[in-house]
Amino acid sequence: MRRVDGRTHNAGMSEPAESFTDEEYAFLRHVRFGELPPRVGPDERVEFTETEPRRDRPEPAGSPDEWNLRLGPGG
Repeated sequence: MRRVDGRTHNAGMSEPAESFTDEEYAFLRHVRFGELPPRVGPDERVEFTETEPRRDRPEPAGSPDEWNLRLGPGG
């Protein structure tokens, strides 16, 4: 481990020796992600309305009576 400012420092690669400029970071973002799509103006925005059931949770399995049988009293 290295010692930095009198303290033990265990991350040898956490601090780069040199930093990029804002222009260099912008170039690297462009190389990685390409051209950004045009900005959507306030007059082009629409309100999103959910029409399908949520997909972030599975459908409940079984009826409440079936769960009462599975879990037993007090479950």
